[in-house]
Amino acid sequence: MESASLVDLGSNSARLVVYEFERDRGFWLVDEIREVVRLGSGVARTGALAPEAIERALVALRTFADYGDATGRPPIRIMATSAVRSASNRDEFLDKVRALGLEIEVLDGAREAEQGVIAVANSTPERDAWVMDLGGGSMQLSLMRDRQYASGRAHPFGAIRATEKFLGGDPSPRAAVRALEDAVETDLVDVLDEVRASGLPLIAMGGTVRNLARAVQRRANYPWTQMHGYRLSTVDLHDLTERLALMTAAQRSAVSGINSYRGDIILAGAVVIRAILRAAGLTELTISGYGMREGALFQEFLPAPHLLDDVRAFHVSNMLWRYPQPEDHTARVVTLSARLFEELQPLHGLDATDAELLGAAARLHDIGKAIHFRDHAKHGAYLLTSAPLPGFDHREQALLSLLLRHHRSGKPSRAPYRPLLKRSDSHRLAVLETCLRLAEYLERSRTGRVRDVRARIGPTVVDLELVADGDPWVEFWETQKQAPLFESAMGRQLRLEIVAT
Repeated sequence: MESASLVDLGSNSARLVVYEFERDRGFWLVDEIREVVRLGSGVARTGALAPEAIERALVALRTFADYGDATGRPPIRIMATSAVRSASNRDEFLDKVRALGLEIEVLDGAREAEQGVIAVANSTPERDAWVMDLGGGSMQLSLMRDRQYASGRAHPFGAIRATEKFLGGDPSPRAAVRALEDAVETDLVDVLDEVRASGLPLIAMGGTVRNLARAVQRRANYPWTQMHGYRLSTVDLHDLTERLALMTAAQRSAVSGINSYRGDIILAGAVVIRAILRAAGLTELTISGYGMREGALFQEFLPAPHLLDDVRAFHVSNMLWRYPQPEDHTARVVTLSARLFEELQPLHGLDATDAELLGAAARLHDIGKAIHFRDHAKHGAYLLTSAPLPGFDHREQALLSLLLRHHRSGKPSRAPYRPLLKRSDSHRLAVLETCLRLAEYLERSRTGRVRDVRARIGPTVVDLELVADGDPWVEFWETQKQAPLFESAMGRQLRLEIVAT
């Protein structure tokens, strides 16, 4: 097992993240420390890092270094971005950091953007997209082509910089908000025309956009708590921005979903993002919970070009690595559920995308046992709701959670996640749950006695042949109990027959 301790020294905050990993196999976040340093405060006015901001950053770095000494996990990379990059006194600051025995890597705009693209390429299913990273000092807008960084540029519209340059007063005057919007549209006119013409989605990262999305989620009682993969609509962002524009900084700090220390800068971020969406003619953006730090992790974790072969398959495997279960039993449930899906396809009419979702559920169906055998179906569903599963959107994750929750008993319902799901998902859930549960009980002894299944579909009855070694009575008996679930999903009675190999 290896570890990677990474520090992102940004214009607003400094954050230490610690990952443990096995190369090419899996990783997880084991610790983090965040300090609000506001290193970028005043840079827009003076061009230099303020003495008090430098002191806050040094205290944070000293804290991170001490953590590394105590745990044996010293930072392997300390990365600084816009504030340090553009400061006239950056050398003075870097000398003070070296006096602590630390070295900082000052990323240029292209390198910073590239790391953000690597993060997006390894955590979403998109091959081509625009990637926006809005920090405190700058806003990066990059083009991802074939999952690699193609081009990009840093623009001076980070939340701190834009607040200091444009949004005076508390609350900010309407004219100041309009001036910021006009500046964004003017400065970015060429690239936003390119965004509009490309027809590609926009994926956004950074604390500002996550706070905005969380505020929208909370107001709407959105039923999924994870940020990664959330689609923030232009309409919802506009409504939130209008509300924030009428508030003081203190009032904005109290808005549910917005961190209190962002109250003074969140409006500028909202205005910048809204202006980009409007000018580019986009109806929404997608939130990435992964960013520059995760890009740096993938650079450490994977050989160049630092790309996972299959994003969805990797992150399912990564979850299994974190909550391991017997590989033989899991593989047999995967195989049997896939065979049931295939044999019954004339009845259910679902497609390859549904088959892939069933495969993911079959691989993960027992992860709750890592907590406890009793109620492990509930535990597994909880694990799927408590952390993002990159590569799967919120609807798919909700379906997976329901499939795990009911893989042994009960009947899944769209009700807990109705705003996320389609009407057709009632049928989809019934079919996939049937295939998964029958596969689980055909493996009831966990010994692989049922090797295959074959279905003969009649007008009112499906005869399901269990191709088996010997007489798998427990599998036959337990599977037979699921006949009502089968009949509800497939519209046919279920009849089982053992066929000896």
